[in-house]
Amino acid sequence: MDAFTVHRGVVAPIDRENVDTDAIIPKQFLKSIKRSGFGPNLFDEWRYLDRGEPGQDPAARKPNPDFVLNRPRYQGASILLARRNFGCGSSREHAPWAIQQYGFRALIAPSFADIFFNNCFKNGLLPVVLPESQVAGLFDDVAAFPGYELTIDLPRQVVVKPDGAELPFDVQPFRKQCLLNGWDDIGLTLRHADKIRTFEAERLAKMPWLAHRVVA
Repeated sequence: MDAFTVHRGVVAPIDRENVDTDAIIPKQFLKSIKRSGFGPNLFDEWRYLDRGEPGQDPAARKPNPDFVLNRPRYQGASILLARRNFGCGSSREHAPWAIQQYGFRALIAPSFADIFFNNCFKNGLLPVVLPESQVAGLFDDVAAFPGYELTIDLPRQVVVKPDGAELPFDVQPFRKQCLLNGWDDIGLTLRHADKIRTFEAERLAKMPWLAHRVVA
């Protein structure tokens, strides 16, 4: 998992409340058990005019010119601005996978659905919760200024606007530490690899029959 410290990027707005995970990554793309390849199908039913299916070449599809991520001013955006209750619906972890693999590193909203919120941290995305009035102000700024950028400083826990104004946000210390160090659940476990190897060696020394394999 890539570490998150300070990130500056263009902001793309999704100006809808209660965006559910089926809108983020439609159900037909959940057939894959791989953790890659979901970025082209982020917001698939909104980004394209034709119905998407797994394995399609995105270049051969019909993009919706009215959808925000297809507009030239938001190309290369890496911060997603959303309204309240973003990521509601089913608990599919494919949703943060798709968001991250599209190129986003952080999300800002007044609130997130709980499971989606947790899954973001486990996959290297930073979901930032700000008061609704501040989020509304950011929507106004993004609309007024093409190429609008924000800086998200995780160590200091502030969102920095172009004029230098800072918007503080809260983050649970353990989640913050994991993001700063790039530790997902596997990474956290591997930090104790030496202890695990020592335990397994001692266990097999005491119970050597555990090393026997049943041959079919």
